[in-house]
Amino acid sequence: MSAVPVAVVAAPPDAILSVNDISVRFGSLVAVNGVSFEAQRGQITSVIGPNGAGKSTLFNLISGAIRPSAGRVIFDGQDLTGSAPNHMLAAGLARSFQITNLFFELSVRENLRLAAQFLEQGRGLLRPVGSSQLALQRVDELVERFRLERKLDELAGFLSHGEQRRLEIAVALAARPRVLLLDEPTQGMSHADTQETGAMIRSLAGESLSILLVEHDVDLVMSLSDHVVVMHQGGKLAEGTPQLVRSNPAVQSAYFGDATHA
Repeated sequence: MSAVPVAVVAAPPDAILSVNDISVRFGSLVAVNGVSFEAQRGQITSVIGPNGAGKSTLFNLISGAIRPSAGRVIFDGQDLTGSAPNHMLAAGLARSFQITNLFFELSVRENLRLAAQFLEQGRGLLRPVGSSQLALQRVDELVERFRLERKLDELAGFLSHGEQRRLEIAVALAARPRVLLLDEPTQGMSHADTQETGAMIRSLAGESLSILLVEHDVDLVMSLSDHVVVMHQGGKLAEGTPQLVRSNPAVQSAYFGDATHA
Protein backbone atom coordinates (compact mmCIF):
# COMPACT_ATOMS: atom_id res chain seq x y z
CA MET A 1 0.00 0.00 0.00
CA SER A 2 1.44 3.37 -1.00
CA ALA A 3 2.18 5.99 1.58
CA VAL A 4 -0.35 8.73 2.16
CA PRO A 5 1.01 12.01 0.71
CA VAL A 6 1.45 14.79 3.23
CA ALA A 7 1.99 18.48 2.77
CA VAL A 8 5.16 20.03 4.16
CA VAL A 9 4.35 23.14 6.16
CA ALA A 10 6.63 25.73 7.71
CA ALA A 11 6.54 25.54 11.53
CA PRO A 12 8.35 27.31 14.35
CA PRO A 13 11.82 25.72 14.65
CA ASP A 14 11.31 24.40 18.19
CA ALA A 15 7.70 23.23 17.78
CA ILE A 16 7.32 19.54 16.97
CA LEU A 17 3.50 19.76 17.09
CA SER A 18 1.36 22.73 16.08
CA VAL A 19 -2.41 22.71 16.52
CA ASN A 20 -3.89 25.54 14.47
CA ASP A 21 -7.44 26.78 15.09
CA ILE A 22 -8.81 23.24 15.34
CA SER A 23 -12.54 22.64 15.82
CA VAL A 24 -15.03 19.81 15.68
CA ARG A 25 -18.81 19.90 15.64
CA PHE A 26 -21.20 17.06 16.43
CA GLY A 27 -24.55 18.26 15.12
CA SER A 28 -25.30 21.48 16.97
CA LEU A 29 -22.63 20.82 19.63
CA VAL A 30 -19.23 22.44 19.14
CA ALA A 31 -17.03 20.15 21.23
CA VAL A 32 -13.72 21.88 20.42
CA ASN A 33 -13.78 25.45 19.21
CA GLY A 34 -10.80 27.07 17.49
CA VAL A 35 -8.03 25.76 19.74
CA SER A 36 -4.42 26.61 18.87
CA PHE A 37 -1.16 25.82 20.68
CA GLU A 38 2.32 24.42 20.11
CA ALA A 39 4.21 21.60 21.79
CA GLN A 40 7.95 22.16 21.94
CA ARG A 41 10.58 19.50 21.26
CA GLY A 42 11.73 17.59 24.29
CA GLN A 43 9.22 19.23 26.63
CA ILE A 44 6.03 18.26 28.46
CA THR A 45 2.95 20.18 27.36
CA SER A 46 -0.15 19.56 29.47
CA VAL A 47 -3.82 20.19 28.73
CA ILE A 48 -6.09 20.71 31.73
CA GLY A 49 -9.67 21.80 32.27
CA PRO A 50 -12.93 20.81 33.98
CA ASN A 51 -14.90 17.73 32.97
CA GLY A 52 -16.51 18.36 29.59
CA ALA A 53 -13.96 21.00 28.59
CA GLY A 54 -13.02 19.02 25.46
CA LYS A 55 -9.62 17.69 26.50
CA SER A 56 -10.02 14.08 25.35
CA THR A 57 -11.81 15.21 22.19
CA LEU A 58 -8.83 17.44 21.44
CA PHE A 59 -6.55 14.42 21.85
CA ASN A 60 -8.74 12.44 19.46
CA LEU A 61 -8.47 15.23 16.90
CA ILE A 62 -4.70 15.37 17.18
CA SER A 63 -4.19 11.59 17.06
CA GLY A 64 -6.53 11.01 14.11
CA ALA A 65 -9.33 9.19 15.96
CA ILE A 66 -11.70 12.05 15.00
CA ARG A 67 -11.49 14.17 11.87
CA PRO A 68 -11.69 17.92 12.61
CA SER A 69 -14.37 20.14 11.13
CA ALA A 70 -11.80 22.91 10.74
CA GLY A 71 -8.18 23.69 11.53
CA ARG A 72 -4.90 21.86 11.04
CA VAL A 73 -2.55 19.51 12.88
CA ILE A 74 1.08 20.04 11.89
CA PHE A 75 3.52 17.38 13.09
CA ASP A 76 7.20 18.06 12.55
CA GLY A 77 6.50 20.22 9.51
CA GLN A 78 3.93 17.88 7.92
CA ASP A 79 0.23 18.63 7.66
CA LEU A 80 -1.32 15.43 9.05
CA THR A 81 -4.79 16.84 9.67
CA GLY A 82 -7.33 14.02 9.72
CA SER A 83 -4.75 11.29 9.07
CA ALA A 84 -5.67 7.86 10.43
CA PRO A 85 -4.08 6.78 13.73
CA ASN A 86 -1.82 4.23 11.99
CA HIS A 87 -0.47 6.98 9.73
CA MET A 88 0.09 9.18 12.77
CA LEU A 89 2.04 6.34 14.41
CA ALA A 90 4.11 5.86 11.27
CA ALA A 91 4.92 9.58 11.35
CA GLY A 92 6.06 9.30 14.98
CA LEU A 93 3.04 10.16 17.14
CA ALA A 94 1.68 7.58 19.63
CA ARG A 95 -0.91 7.78 22.39
CA SER A 96 -2.25 6.03 25.45
CA PHE A 97 -5.93 6.05 26.38
CA GLN A 98 -8.00 7.21 29.35
CA ILE A 99 -9.37 3.66 29.67
CA THR A 100 -6.61 1.05 29.94
CA ASN A 101 -6.11 -0.48 26.50
CA LEU A 102 -4.13 -3.72 26.90
CA PHE A 103 -4.52 -7.38 25.93
CA PHE A 104 -5.43 -8.58 29.42
CA GLU A 105 -5.30 -12.27 28.47
CA LEU A 106 -1.70 -11.96 27.23
CA SER A 107 1.48 -11.64 29.25
CA VAL A 108 3.38 -8.43 29.78
CA ARG A 109 6.02 -9.76 27.37
CA GLU A 110 3.47 -10.43 24.63
CA ASN A 111 1.78 -7.04 25.02
CA LEU A 112 5.16 -5.37 24.52
CA ARG A 113 6.19 -7.66 21.66
CA LEU A 114 2.98 -7.12 19.71
CA ALA A 115 3.36 -3.35 20.02
CA ALA A 116 7.03 -3.53 19.01
CA GLN A 117 6.16 -5.51 15.84
CA PHE A 118 5.45 -2.10 14.29
CA LEU A 119 9.22 -1.65 14.02
CA GLU A 120 9.34 -4.56 11.57
CA GLN A 121 7.49 -2.36 9.05
CA GLY A 122 4.71 -4.81 8.34
CA ARG A 123 6.92 -7.91 8.13
CA GLY A 124 7.00 -8.94 11.78
CA LEU A 125 3.59 -10.57 12.00
CA LEU A 126 4.54 -13.01 9.21
CA ARG A 127 7.77 -14.10 10.88
CA PRO A 128 8.46 -16.61 13.66
CA VAL A 129 8.66 -14.81 16.99
CA GLY A 130 12.35 -15.58 17.37
CA SER A 131 13.29 -13.90 14.08
CA SER A 132 11.66 -10.53 14.86
CA GLN A 133 14.94 -9.11 16.10
CA LEU A 134 13.98 -5.42 16.08
CA ALA A 135 10.84 -6.13 18.08
CA LEU A 136 12.61 -8.39 20.57
CA GLN A 137 15.39 -5.86 21.08
CA ARG A 138 12.83 -3.15 21.77
CA VAL A 139 11.03 -5.39 24.29
CA ASP A 140 14.32 -5.87 26.15
CA GLU A 141 14.89 -2.10 26.23
CA LEU A 142 11.40 -1.40 27.58
CA VAL A 143 11.63 -4.16 30.19
CA GLU A 144 14.81 -2.59 31.52
CA ARG A 145 13.50 0.99 31.33
CA PHE A 146 10.24 0.20 33.13
CA ARG A 147 11.73 -2.41 35.51
CA LEU A 148 9.34 -5.16 34.36
CA GLU A 149 11.67 -8.15 34.71
CA ARG A 150 9.61 -9.74 37.50
CA LYS A 151 6.32 -9.23 35.65
CA LEU A 152 7.30 -10.42 32.17
CA ASP A 153 5.31 -13.66 32.16
CA GLU A 154 2.40 -12.40 34.24
CA LEU A 155 -0.91 -11.81 32.45
CA ALA A 156 -1.61 -8.12 32.00
CA GLY A 157 -5.06 -8.65 33.50
CA PHE A 158 -3.50 -9.74 36.79
CA LEU A 159 -1.38 -6.60 37.22
CA SER A 160 -2.41 -3.90 39.66
CA HIS A 161 -4.12 -0.85 38.21
CA GLY A 162 -0.96 1.23 38.57
CA GLU A 163 1.14 -1.47 36.90
CA GLN A 164 -1.33 -1.70 34.01
CA ARG A 165 -1.18 2.05 33.43
CA ARG A 166 2.61 2.00 33.40
CA LEU A 167 2.63 -0.99 31.05
CA GLU A 168 0.35 0.92 28.71
CA ILE A 169 2.88 3.76 28.56
CA ALA A 170 5.60 1.23 27.75
CA VAL A 171 3.39 -0.24 25.00
CA ALA A 172 2.82 3.25 23.54
CA LEU A 173 6.60 3.76 23.44
CA ALA A 174 7.29 0.46 21.69
CA ALA A 175 7.25 1.99 18.21
CA ARG A 176 9.80 4.66 19.20
CA PRO A 177 7.50 7.69 18.73
CA ARG A 178 8.82 11.23 18.83
CA VAL A 179 5.63 12.57 20.44
CA LEU A 180 3.71 10.64 23.10
CA LEU A 181 0.13 11.62 23.96
CA LEU A 182 -0.85 10.50 27.47
CA ASP A 183 -4.56 10.69 28.31
CA GLU A 184 -5.13 10.70 32.12
CA PRO A 185 -2.19 8.35 32.84
CA THR A 186 -2.68 8.48 36.65
CA GLN A 187 -6.47 8.08 36.69
CA GLY A 188 -7.50 5.80 39.56
CA MET A 189 -3.99 5.52 41.00
CA SER A 190 -3.03 5.78 44.63
CA HIS A 191 -0.99 8.78 45.73
CA ALA A 192 2.20 6.71 45.79
CA ASP A 193 1.58 5.28 42.30
CA THR A 194 0.75 8.75 41.01
CA GLN A 195 4.04 10.17 42.29
CA GLU A 196 6.02 7.26 40.85
CA THR A 197 4.31 7.56 37.47
CA GLY A 198 4.83 11.31 37.43
CA ALA A 199 8.56 10.88 38.03
CA MET A 200 8.69 8.29 35.24
CA ILE A 201 6.90 10.62 32.80
CA ARG A 202 9.31 13.43 33.65
CA SER A 203 12.26 11.11 32.99
CA LEU A 204 10.91 10.16 29.53
CA ALA A 205 10.81 13.67 28.09
CA GLY A 206 14.00 14.75 26.41
CA GLU A 207 15.84 15.17 23.16
CA SER A 208 14.15 12.25 21.38
CA LEU A 209 10.67 12.41 22.97
CA SER A 210 8.14 15.18 23.52
CA ILE A 211 5.05 14.56 25.67
CA LEU A 212 1.53 15.94 25.40
CA LEU A 213 -0.38 15.20 28.58
CA VAL A 214 -4.03 15.37 29.63
CA GLU A 215 -4.20 14.98 33.38
CA HIS A 216 -6.73 15.68 36.16
CA ASP A 217 -4.20 16.03 38.98
CA VAL A 218 -3.42 19.76 38.97
CA ASP A 219 -0.51 19.55 41.39
CA LEU A 220 1.10 16.81 39.30
CA VAL A 221 0.63 18.85 36.12
CA MET A 222 2.19 21.93 37.65
CA SER A 223 5.21 19.98 38.89
CA LEU A 224 5.78 18.14 35.58
CA SER A 225 4.95 20.57 32.82
CA ASP A 226 7.01 23.01 30.84
CA HIS A 227 3.86 24.51 29.28
CA VAL A 228 0.18 24.30 30.25
CA VAL A 229 -2.92 24.81 28.09
CA VAL A 230 -6.21 25.40 29.92
CA MET A 231 -9.47 24.49 28.18
CA HIS A 232 -12.95 25.61 29.18
CA GLN A 233 -16.22 24.83 27.39
CA GLY A 234 -14.42 23.58 24.28
CA GLY A 235 -12.11 26.56 23.85
CA LYS A 236 -8.69 27.60 25.06
CA LEU A 237 -8.97 29.75 28.17
CA ALA A 238 -5.27 30.37 28.77
CA GLU A 239 -1.79 28.98 28.25
CA GLY A 240 1.73 29.54 29.51
CA THR A 241 4.18 28.32 32.11
CA PRO A 242 2.68 26.63 35.17
CA GLN A 243 3.36 29.75 37.22
CA LEU A 244 1.61 32.05 34.75
CA VAL A 245 -1.38 29.74 34.44
CA ARG A 246 -1.80 29.42 38.21
CA SER A 247 -1.77 33.20 38.61
CA ASN A 248 -4.19 33.90 35.73
CA PRO A 249 -7.41 35.40 37.21
CA ALA A 250 -9.62 33.86 34.50
CA VAL A 251 -8.18 30.42 35.21
CA GLN A 252 -8.56 30.84 38.96
CA SER A 253 -12.19 31.86 38.52
CA ALA A 254 -13.17 29.17 36.04
CA TYR A 255 -11.04 26.28 37.17
CA PHE A 256 -8.82 26.30 40.23
CA GLY A 257 -11.69 27.09 42.54
CA ASP A 258 -12.83 23.49 41.95
CA ALA A 259 -9.58 21.66 41.24
CA THR A 260 -11.02 18.29 42.22
CA HIS A 261 -12.97 18.27 38.97
CA ALA A 262 -10.00 18.79 36.66
